[in-house]
Amino acid sequence: MTTLRRALFALLIVLSSSGVLAQTLALTFDDGLNPLKEPAAPSWNRQILETLHDAGVTSMVFPALVRTGQAQGLDLIRDWARAGHGIGNHTSQHRSLGSPQVPLADFISDVKEADAVLSRIPGWTKMLRFPYLKEGDTLAKRDGMRLWMQAAGYRAAPVSIDASDWYYNQAYAAWLDEGNADKANRVKAAYIEHLLDRAAYYDGLARQVLGRSPKHVMLLHTSRINAAALGELITAFRVRGWSFIAANTAFDDPIYTVQIDTLPAGESVVWASAKAVQVPSLRYPAEDSVYEEPKLRALGLVPTRMLE
Repeated sequence: MTTLRRALFALLIVLSSSGVLAQTLALTFDDGLNPLKEPAAPSWNRQILETLHDAGVTSMVFPALVRTGQAQGLDLIRDWARAGHGIGNHTSQHRSLGSPQVPLADFISDVKEADAVLSRIPGWTKMLRFPYLKEGDTLAKRDGMRLWMQAAGYRAAPVSIDASDWYYNQAYAAWLDEGNADKANRVKAAYIEHLLDRAAYYDGLARQVLGRSPKHVMLLHTSRINAAALGELITAFRVRGWSFIAANTAFDDPIYTVQIDTLPAGESVVWASAKAVQVPSLRYPAEDSVYEEPKLRALGLVPTRMLE
């Protein structure tokens, strides 16, 4: 073994033992799909589940009743349970607790309404994914919700890695609807790079604030673009050194049980932790289409209907 190779091997051992290369990721999916509104929903749902199965990835889905409907859409959620994935709560109406127009009592009613339906599905667990990752715009709403959840036996289901996958989905679907498969595929490629970029950002921020890389949880949605891109996405992350773990294992990381003192409350739990210790130059909201639209516009990938 040459001197250079010995040095590189020693460096690899040091990096591995220090955890620098230990990047683990769980995938979670929000909303669900409603075949009454989108006839291709069963196909997209099946594609996502088949890809997860083939990749050996166990996930969790957080349905919102307004996004699934009460019949066929819930059947699709049952498919997740049959495939061994966890089922959580994303409320009935998908309203933001960060909105001044949504009182705490109404939000709790949304959680209870979804609970009554979703708790009958195998794989159910009392975990709440806040719509838009917003956990309250006032101290009374934030702390009132935390007290209610504790009394009701609920855990929060935050994420460490947030990304505007919904915006990329809109662009991807629009190009396909226009019959432009080339631009749709270019959006898909940009989307995968976007997720890799956001994962690297939040992992770096976590190392800065926490001194370690946590068991990451990524927010995705049950969507057309994820049905098409998920296999390539998983492969791209593995090539970059990420390993996938089950969502319920990731949520055992202590970062997901800490109640962080920020207002407005919410966002990525890594972002919120950074905000609490006053890391400078954090944008708000942490993720949104306002950051992604210029990128896609520069690539000529914003469909006309999204510019109107």
